[in-house]
Amino acid sequence: MTMPSSRSRSPCPTVRLESGRTILTLRLAGDRLSFRFERRLLAILMVLVLLIASLAALSLLSGKYPIALVDVLRALAGRGEDMVRMIVVEWRLPRVALAVLLGAALGASGAIFQSLTRNPLGSPDIIGFSAGSYTGALVVILLFSGGYYETALGALVGGMATAAAVYLLAWRRGVEGFRLIIVGIGVAAMLSAVNAWMIREANLQVAIAAAIWGAGSLNGLGIEQLVPVSLVLCILLPLTLLLSRPMRQLELGEDLARASGVDAGQTRLLLMVLGVALTALVTATAGPISFIALCAPQIARRMTRSAGVALLPSALTGGLLLLAADWAVQHALGIQLPVGVMTVGIGGFYFLWLLIREGRK
Repeated sequence: MTMPSSRSRSPCPTVRLESGRTILTLRLAGDRLSFRFERRLLAILMVLVLLIASLAALSLLSGKYPIALVDVLRALAGRGEDMVRMIVVEWRLPRVALAVLLGAALGASGAIFQSLTRNPLGSPDIIGFSAGSYTGALVVILLFSGGYYETALGALVGGMATAAAVYLLAWRRGVEGFRLIIVGIGVAAMLSAVNAWMIREANLQVAIAAAIWGAGSLNGLGIEQLVPVSLVLCILLPLTLLLSRPMRQLELGEDLARASGVDAGQTRLLLMVLGVALTALVTATAGPISFIALCAPQIARRMTRSAGVALLPSALTGGLLLLAADWAVQHALGIQLPVGVMTVGIGGFYFLWLLIREGRK
């Protein structure tokens, strides 16, 4: 490969590898802090951001009360008619932002677990963490008649407790990815049965409300939910990105990771805690939204052509998928449905595509 000259003062020198890939290096603080990016990866990230921005603009324009782009821009700037500002800023904008943020959380969580298990099926909804969050929320809804924040706390506790149970049951001189998936699938099946039993035994009105919440929906969410979600993700997502390099080293195997100075056990535990927290946050906010965590990392991996699962492209892909699914359930089908119904459809098409692709090999 070709290396940049050591005397070069360029803040963004490039390195061309023998494989043909070009690496951009960003040096800051007098070369004491540096970041490396592939040109293709940067291009994919820019495309994803542009697609999210375009779809967000379409979501702000669309609805039973169509609004022109000029009026949307005026409302975002704090000008224009009061009615338009209320629709754009108070109703539509928080829902769009929540769709992007929650989708990003699911995409990042899926990337973490697929990397740890080295298996494309290692997503939190397959392993059972989403089912555990749903169980915790159902206990609060059905037994204690809790409100929104009590339900969110129950979902967080349920997700964390399920993760701890799966981790302990899968432990045998360490945790292997295949064993974690098998144990998680078993725990998810048992929790799903418990959830169905609790709904069946509950009061009809409460059971209907719990079942609607369990479908995963952004309906009724606004600025009250956006603020705490944004604050929590401002903590979780940067911590997750800081562990992206050790996560990639773990994909090479524990021996090589330890040889490069990575504490494999501690890093894996931290990644699992962050992944479960991201999933539990989504479930606590909007209910269990399926298949985004499963599909987004694999779609991002194929777009970037990376050897492993990348966190940032997975997060942006998850945000794009959930935003597109939410727009579809609001405007494309003619009836208002929970967004979880559309994400299940996305997951079904994804599995069908995988079967067709594998059958052609």
